[in-house]
Amino acid sequence: MIEDLILGASEFKAKCLDILDRVGRREWQRVIITKRGVAVAVLVPPGVEADRVKGLHGFLRGSVVIPPECDLTAPTAGDAFVAKRGVIHR
Repeated sequence: MIEDLILGASEFKAKCLDILDRVGRREWQRVIITKRGVAVAVLVPPGVEADRVKGLHGFLRGSVVIPPECDLTAPTAGDAFVAKRGVIHR
């Protein structure tokens, strides 16, 4: 795999579909698109789905604290839900 490809916006526009196919095949790690020599965009292949899922699993672990006096299994509403009585909108 070639590290990076740097090309101007007009060349990217002319070869866009071919470049997208080659990025999808991971021929380049990233494509840097420039305008007047200044980078304006970076195109990278999508991550492997398994890696994306692995990154999501447990990422919030430890970020929520439930006080010991809070019973998550206790009912939260004192009245029966209005939907149970056939009321859809109030």
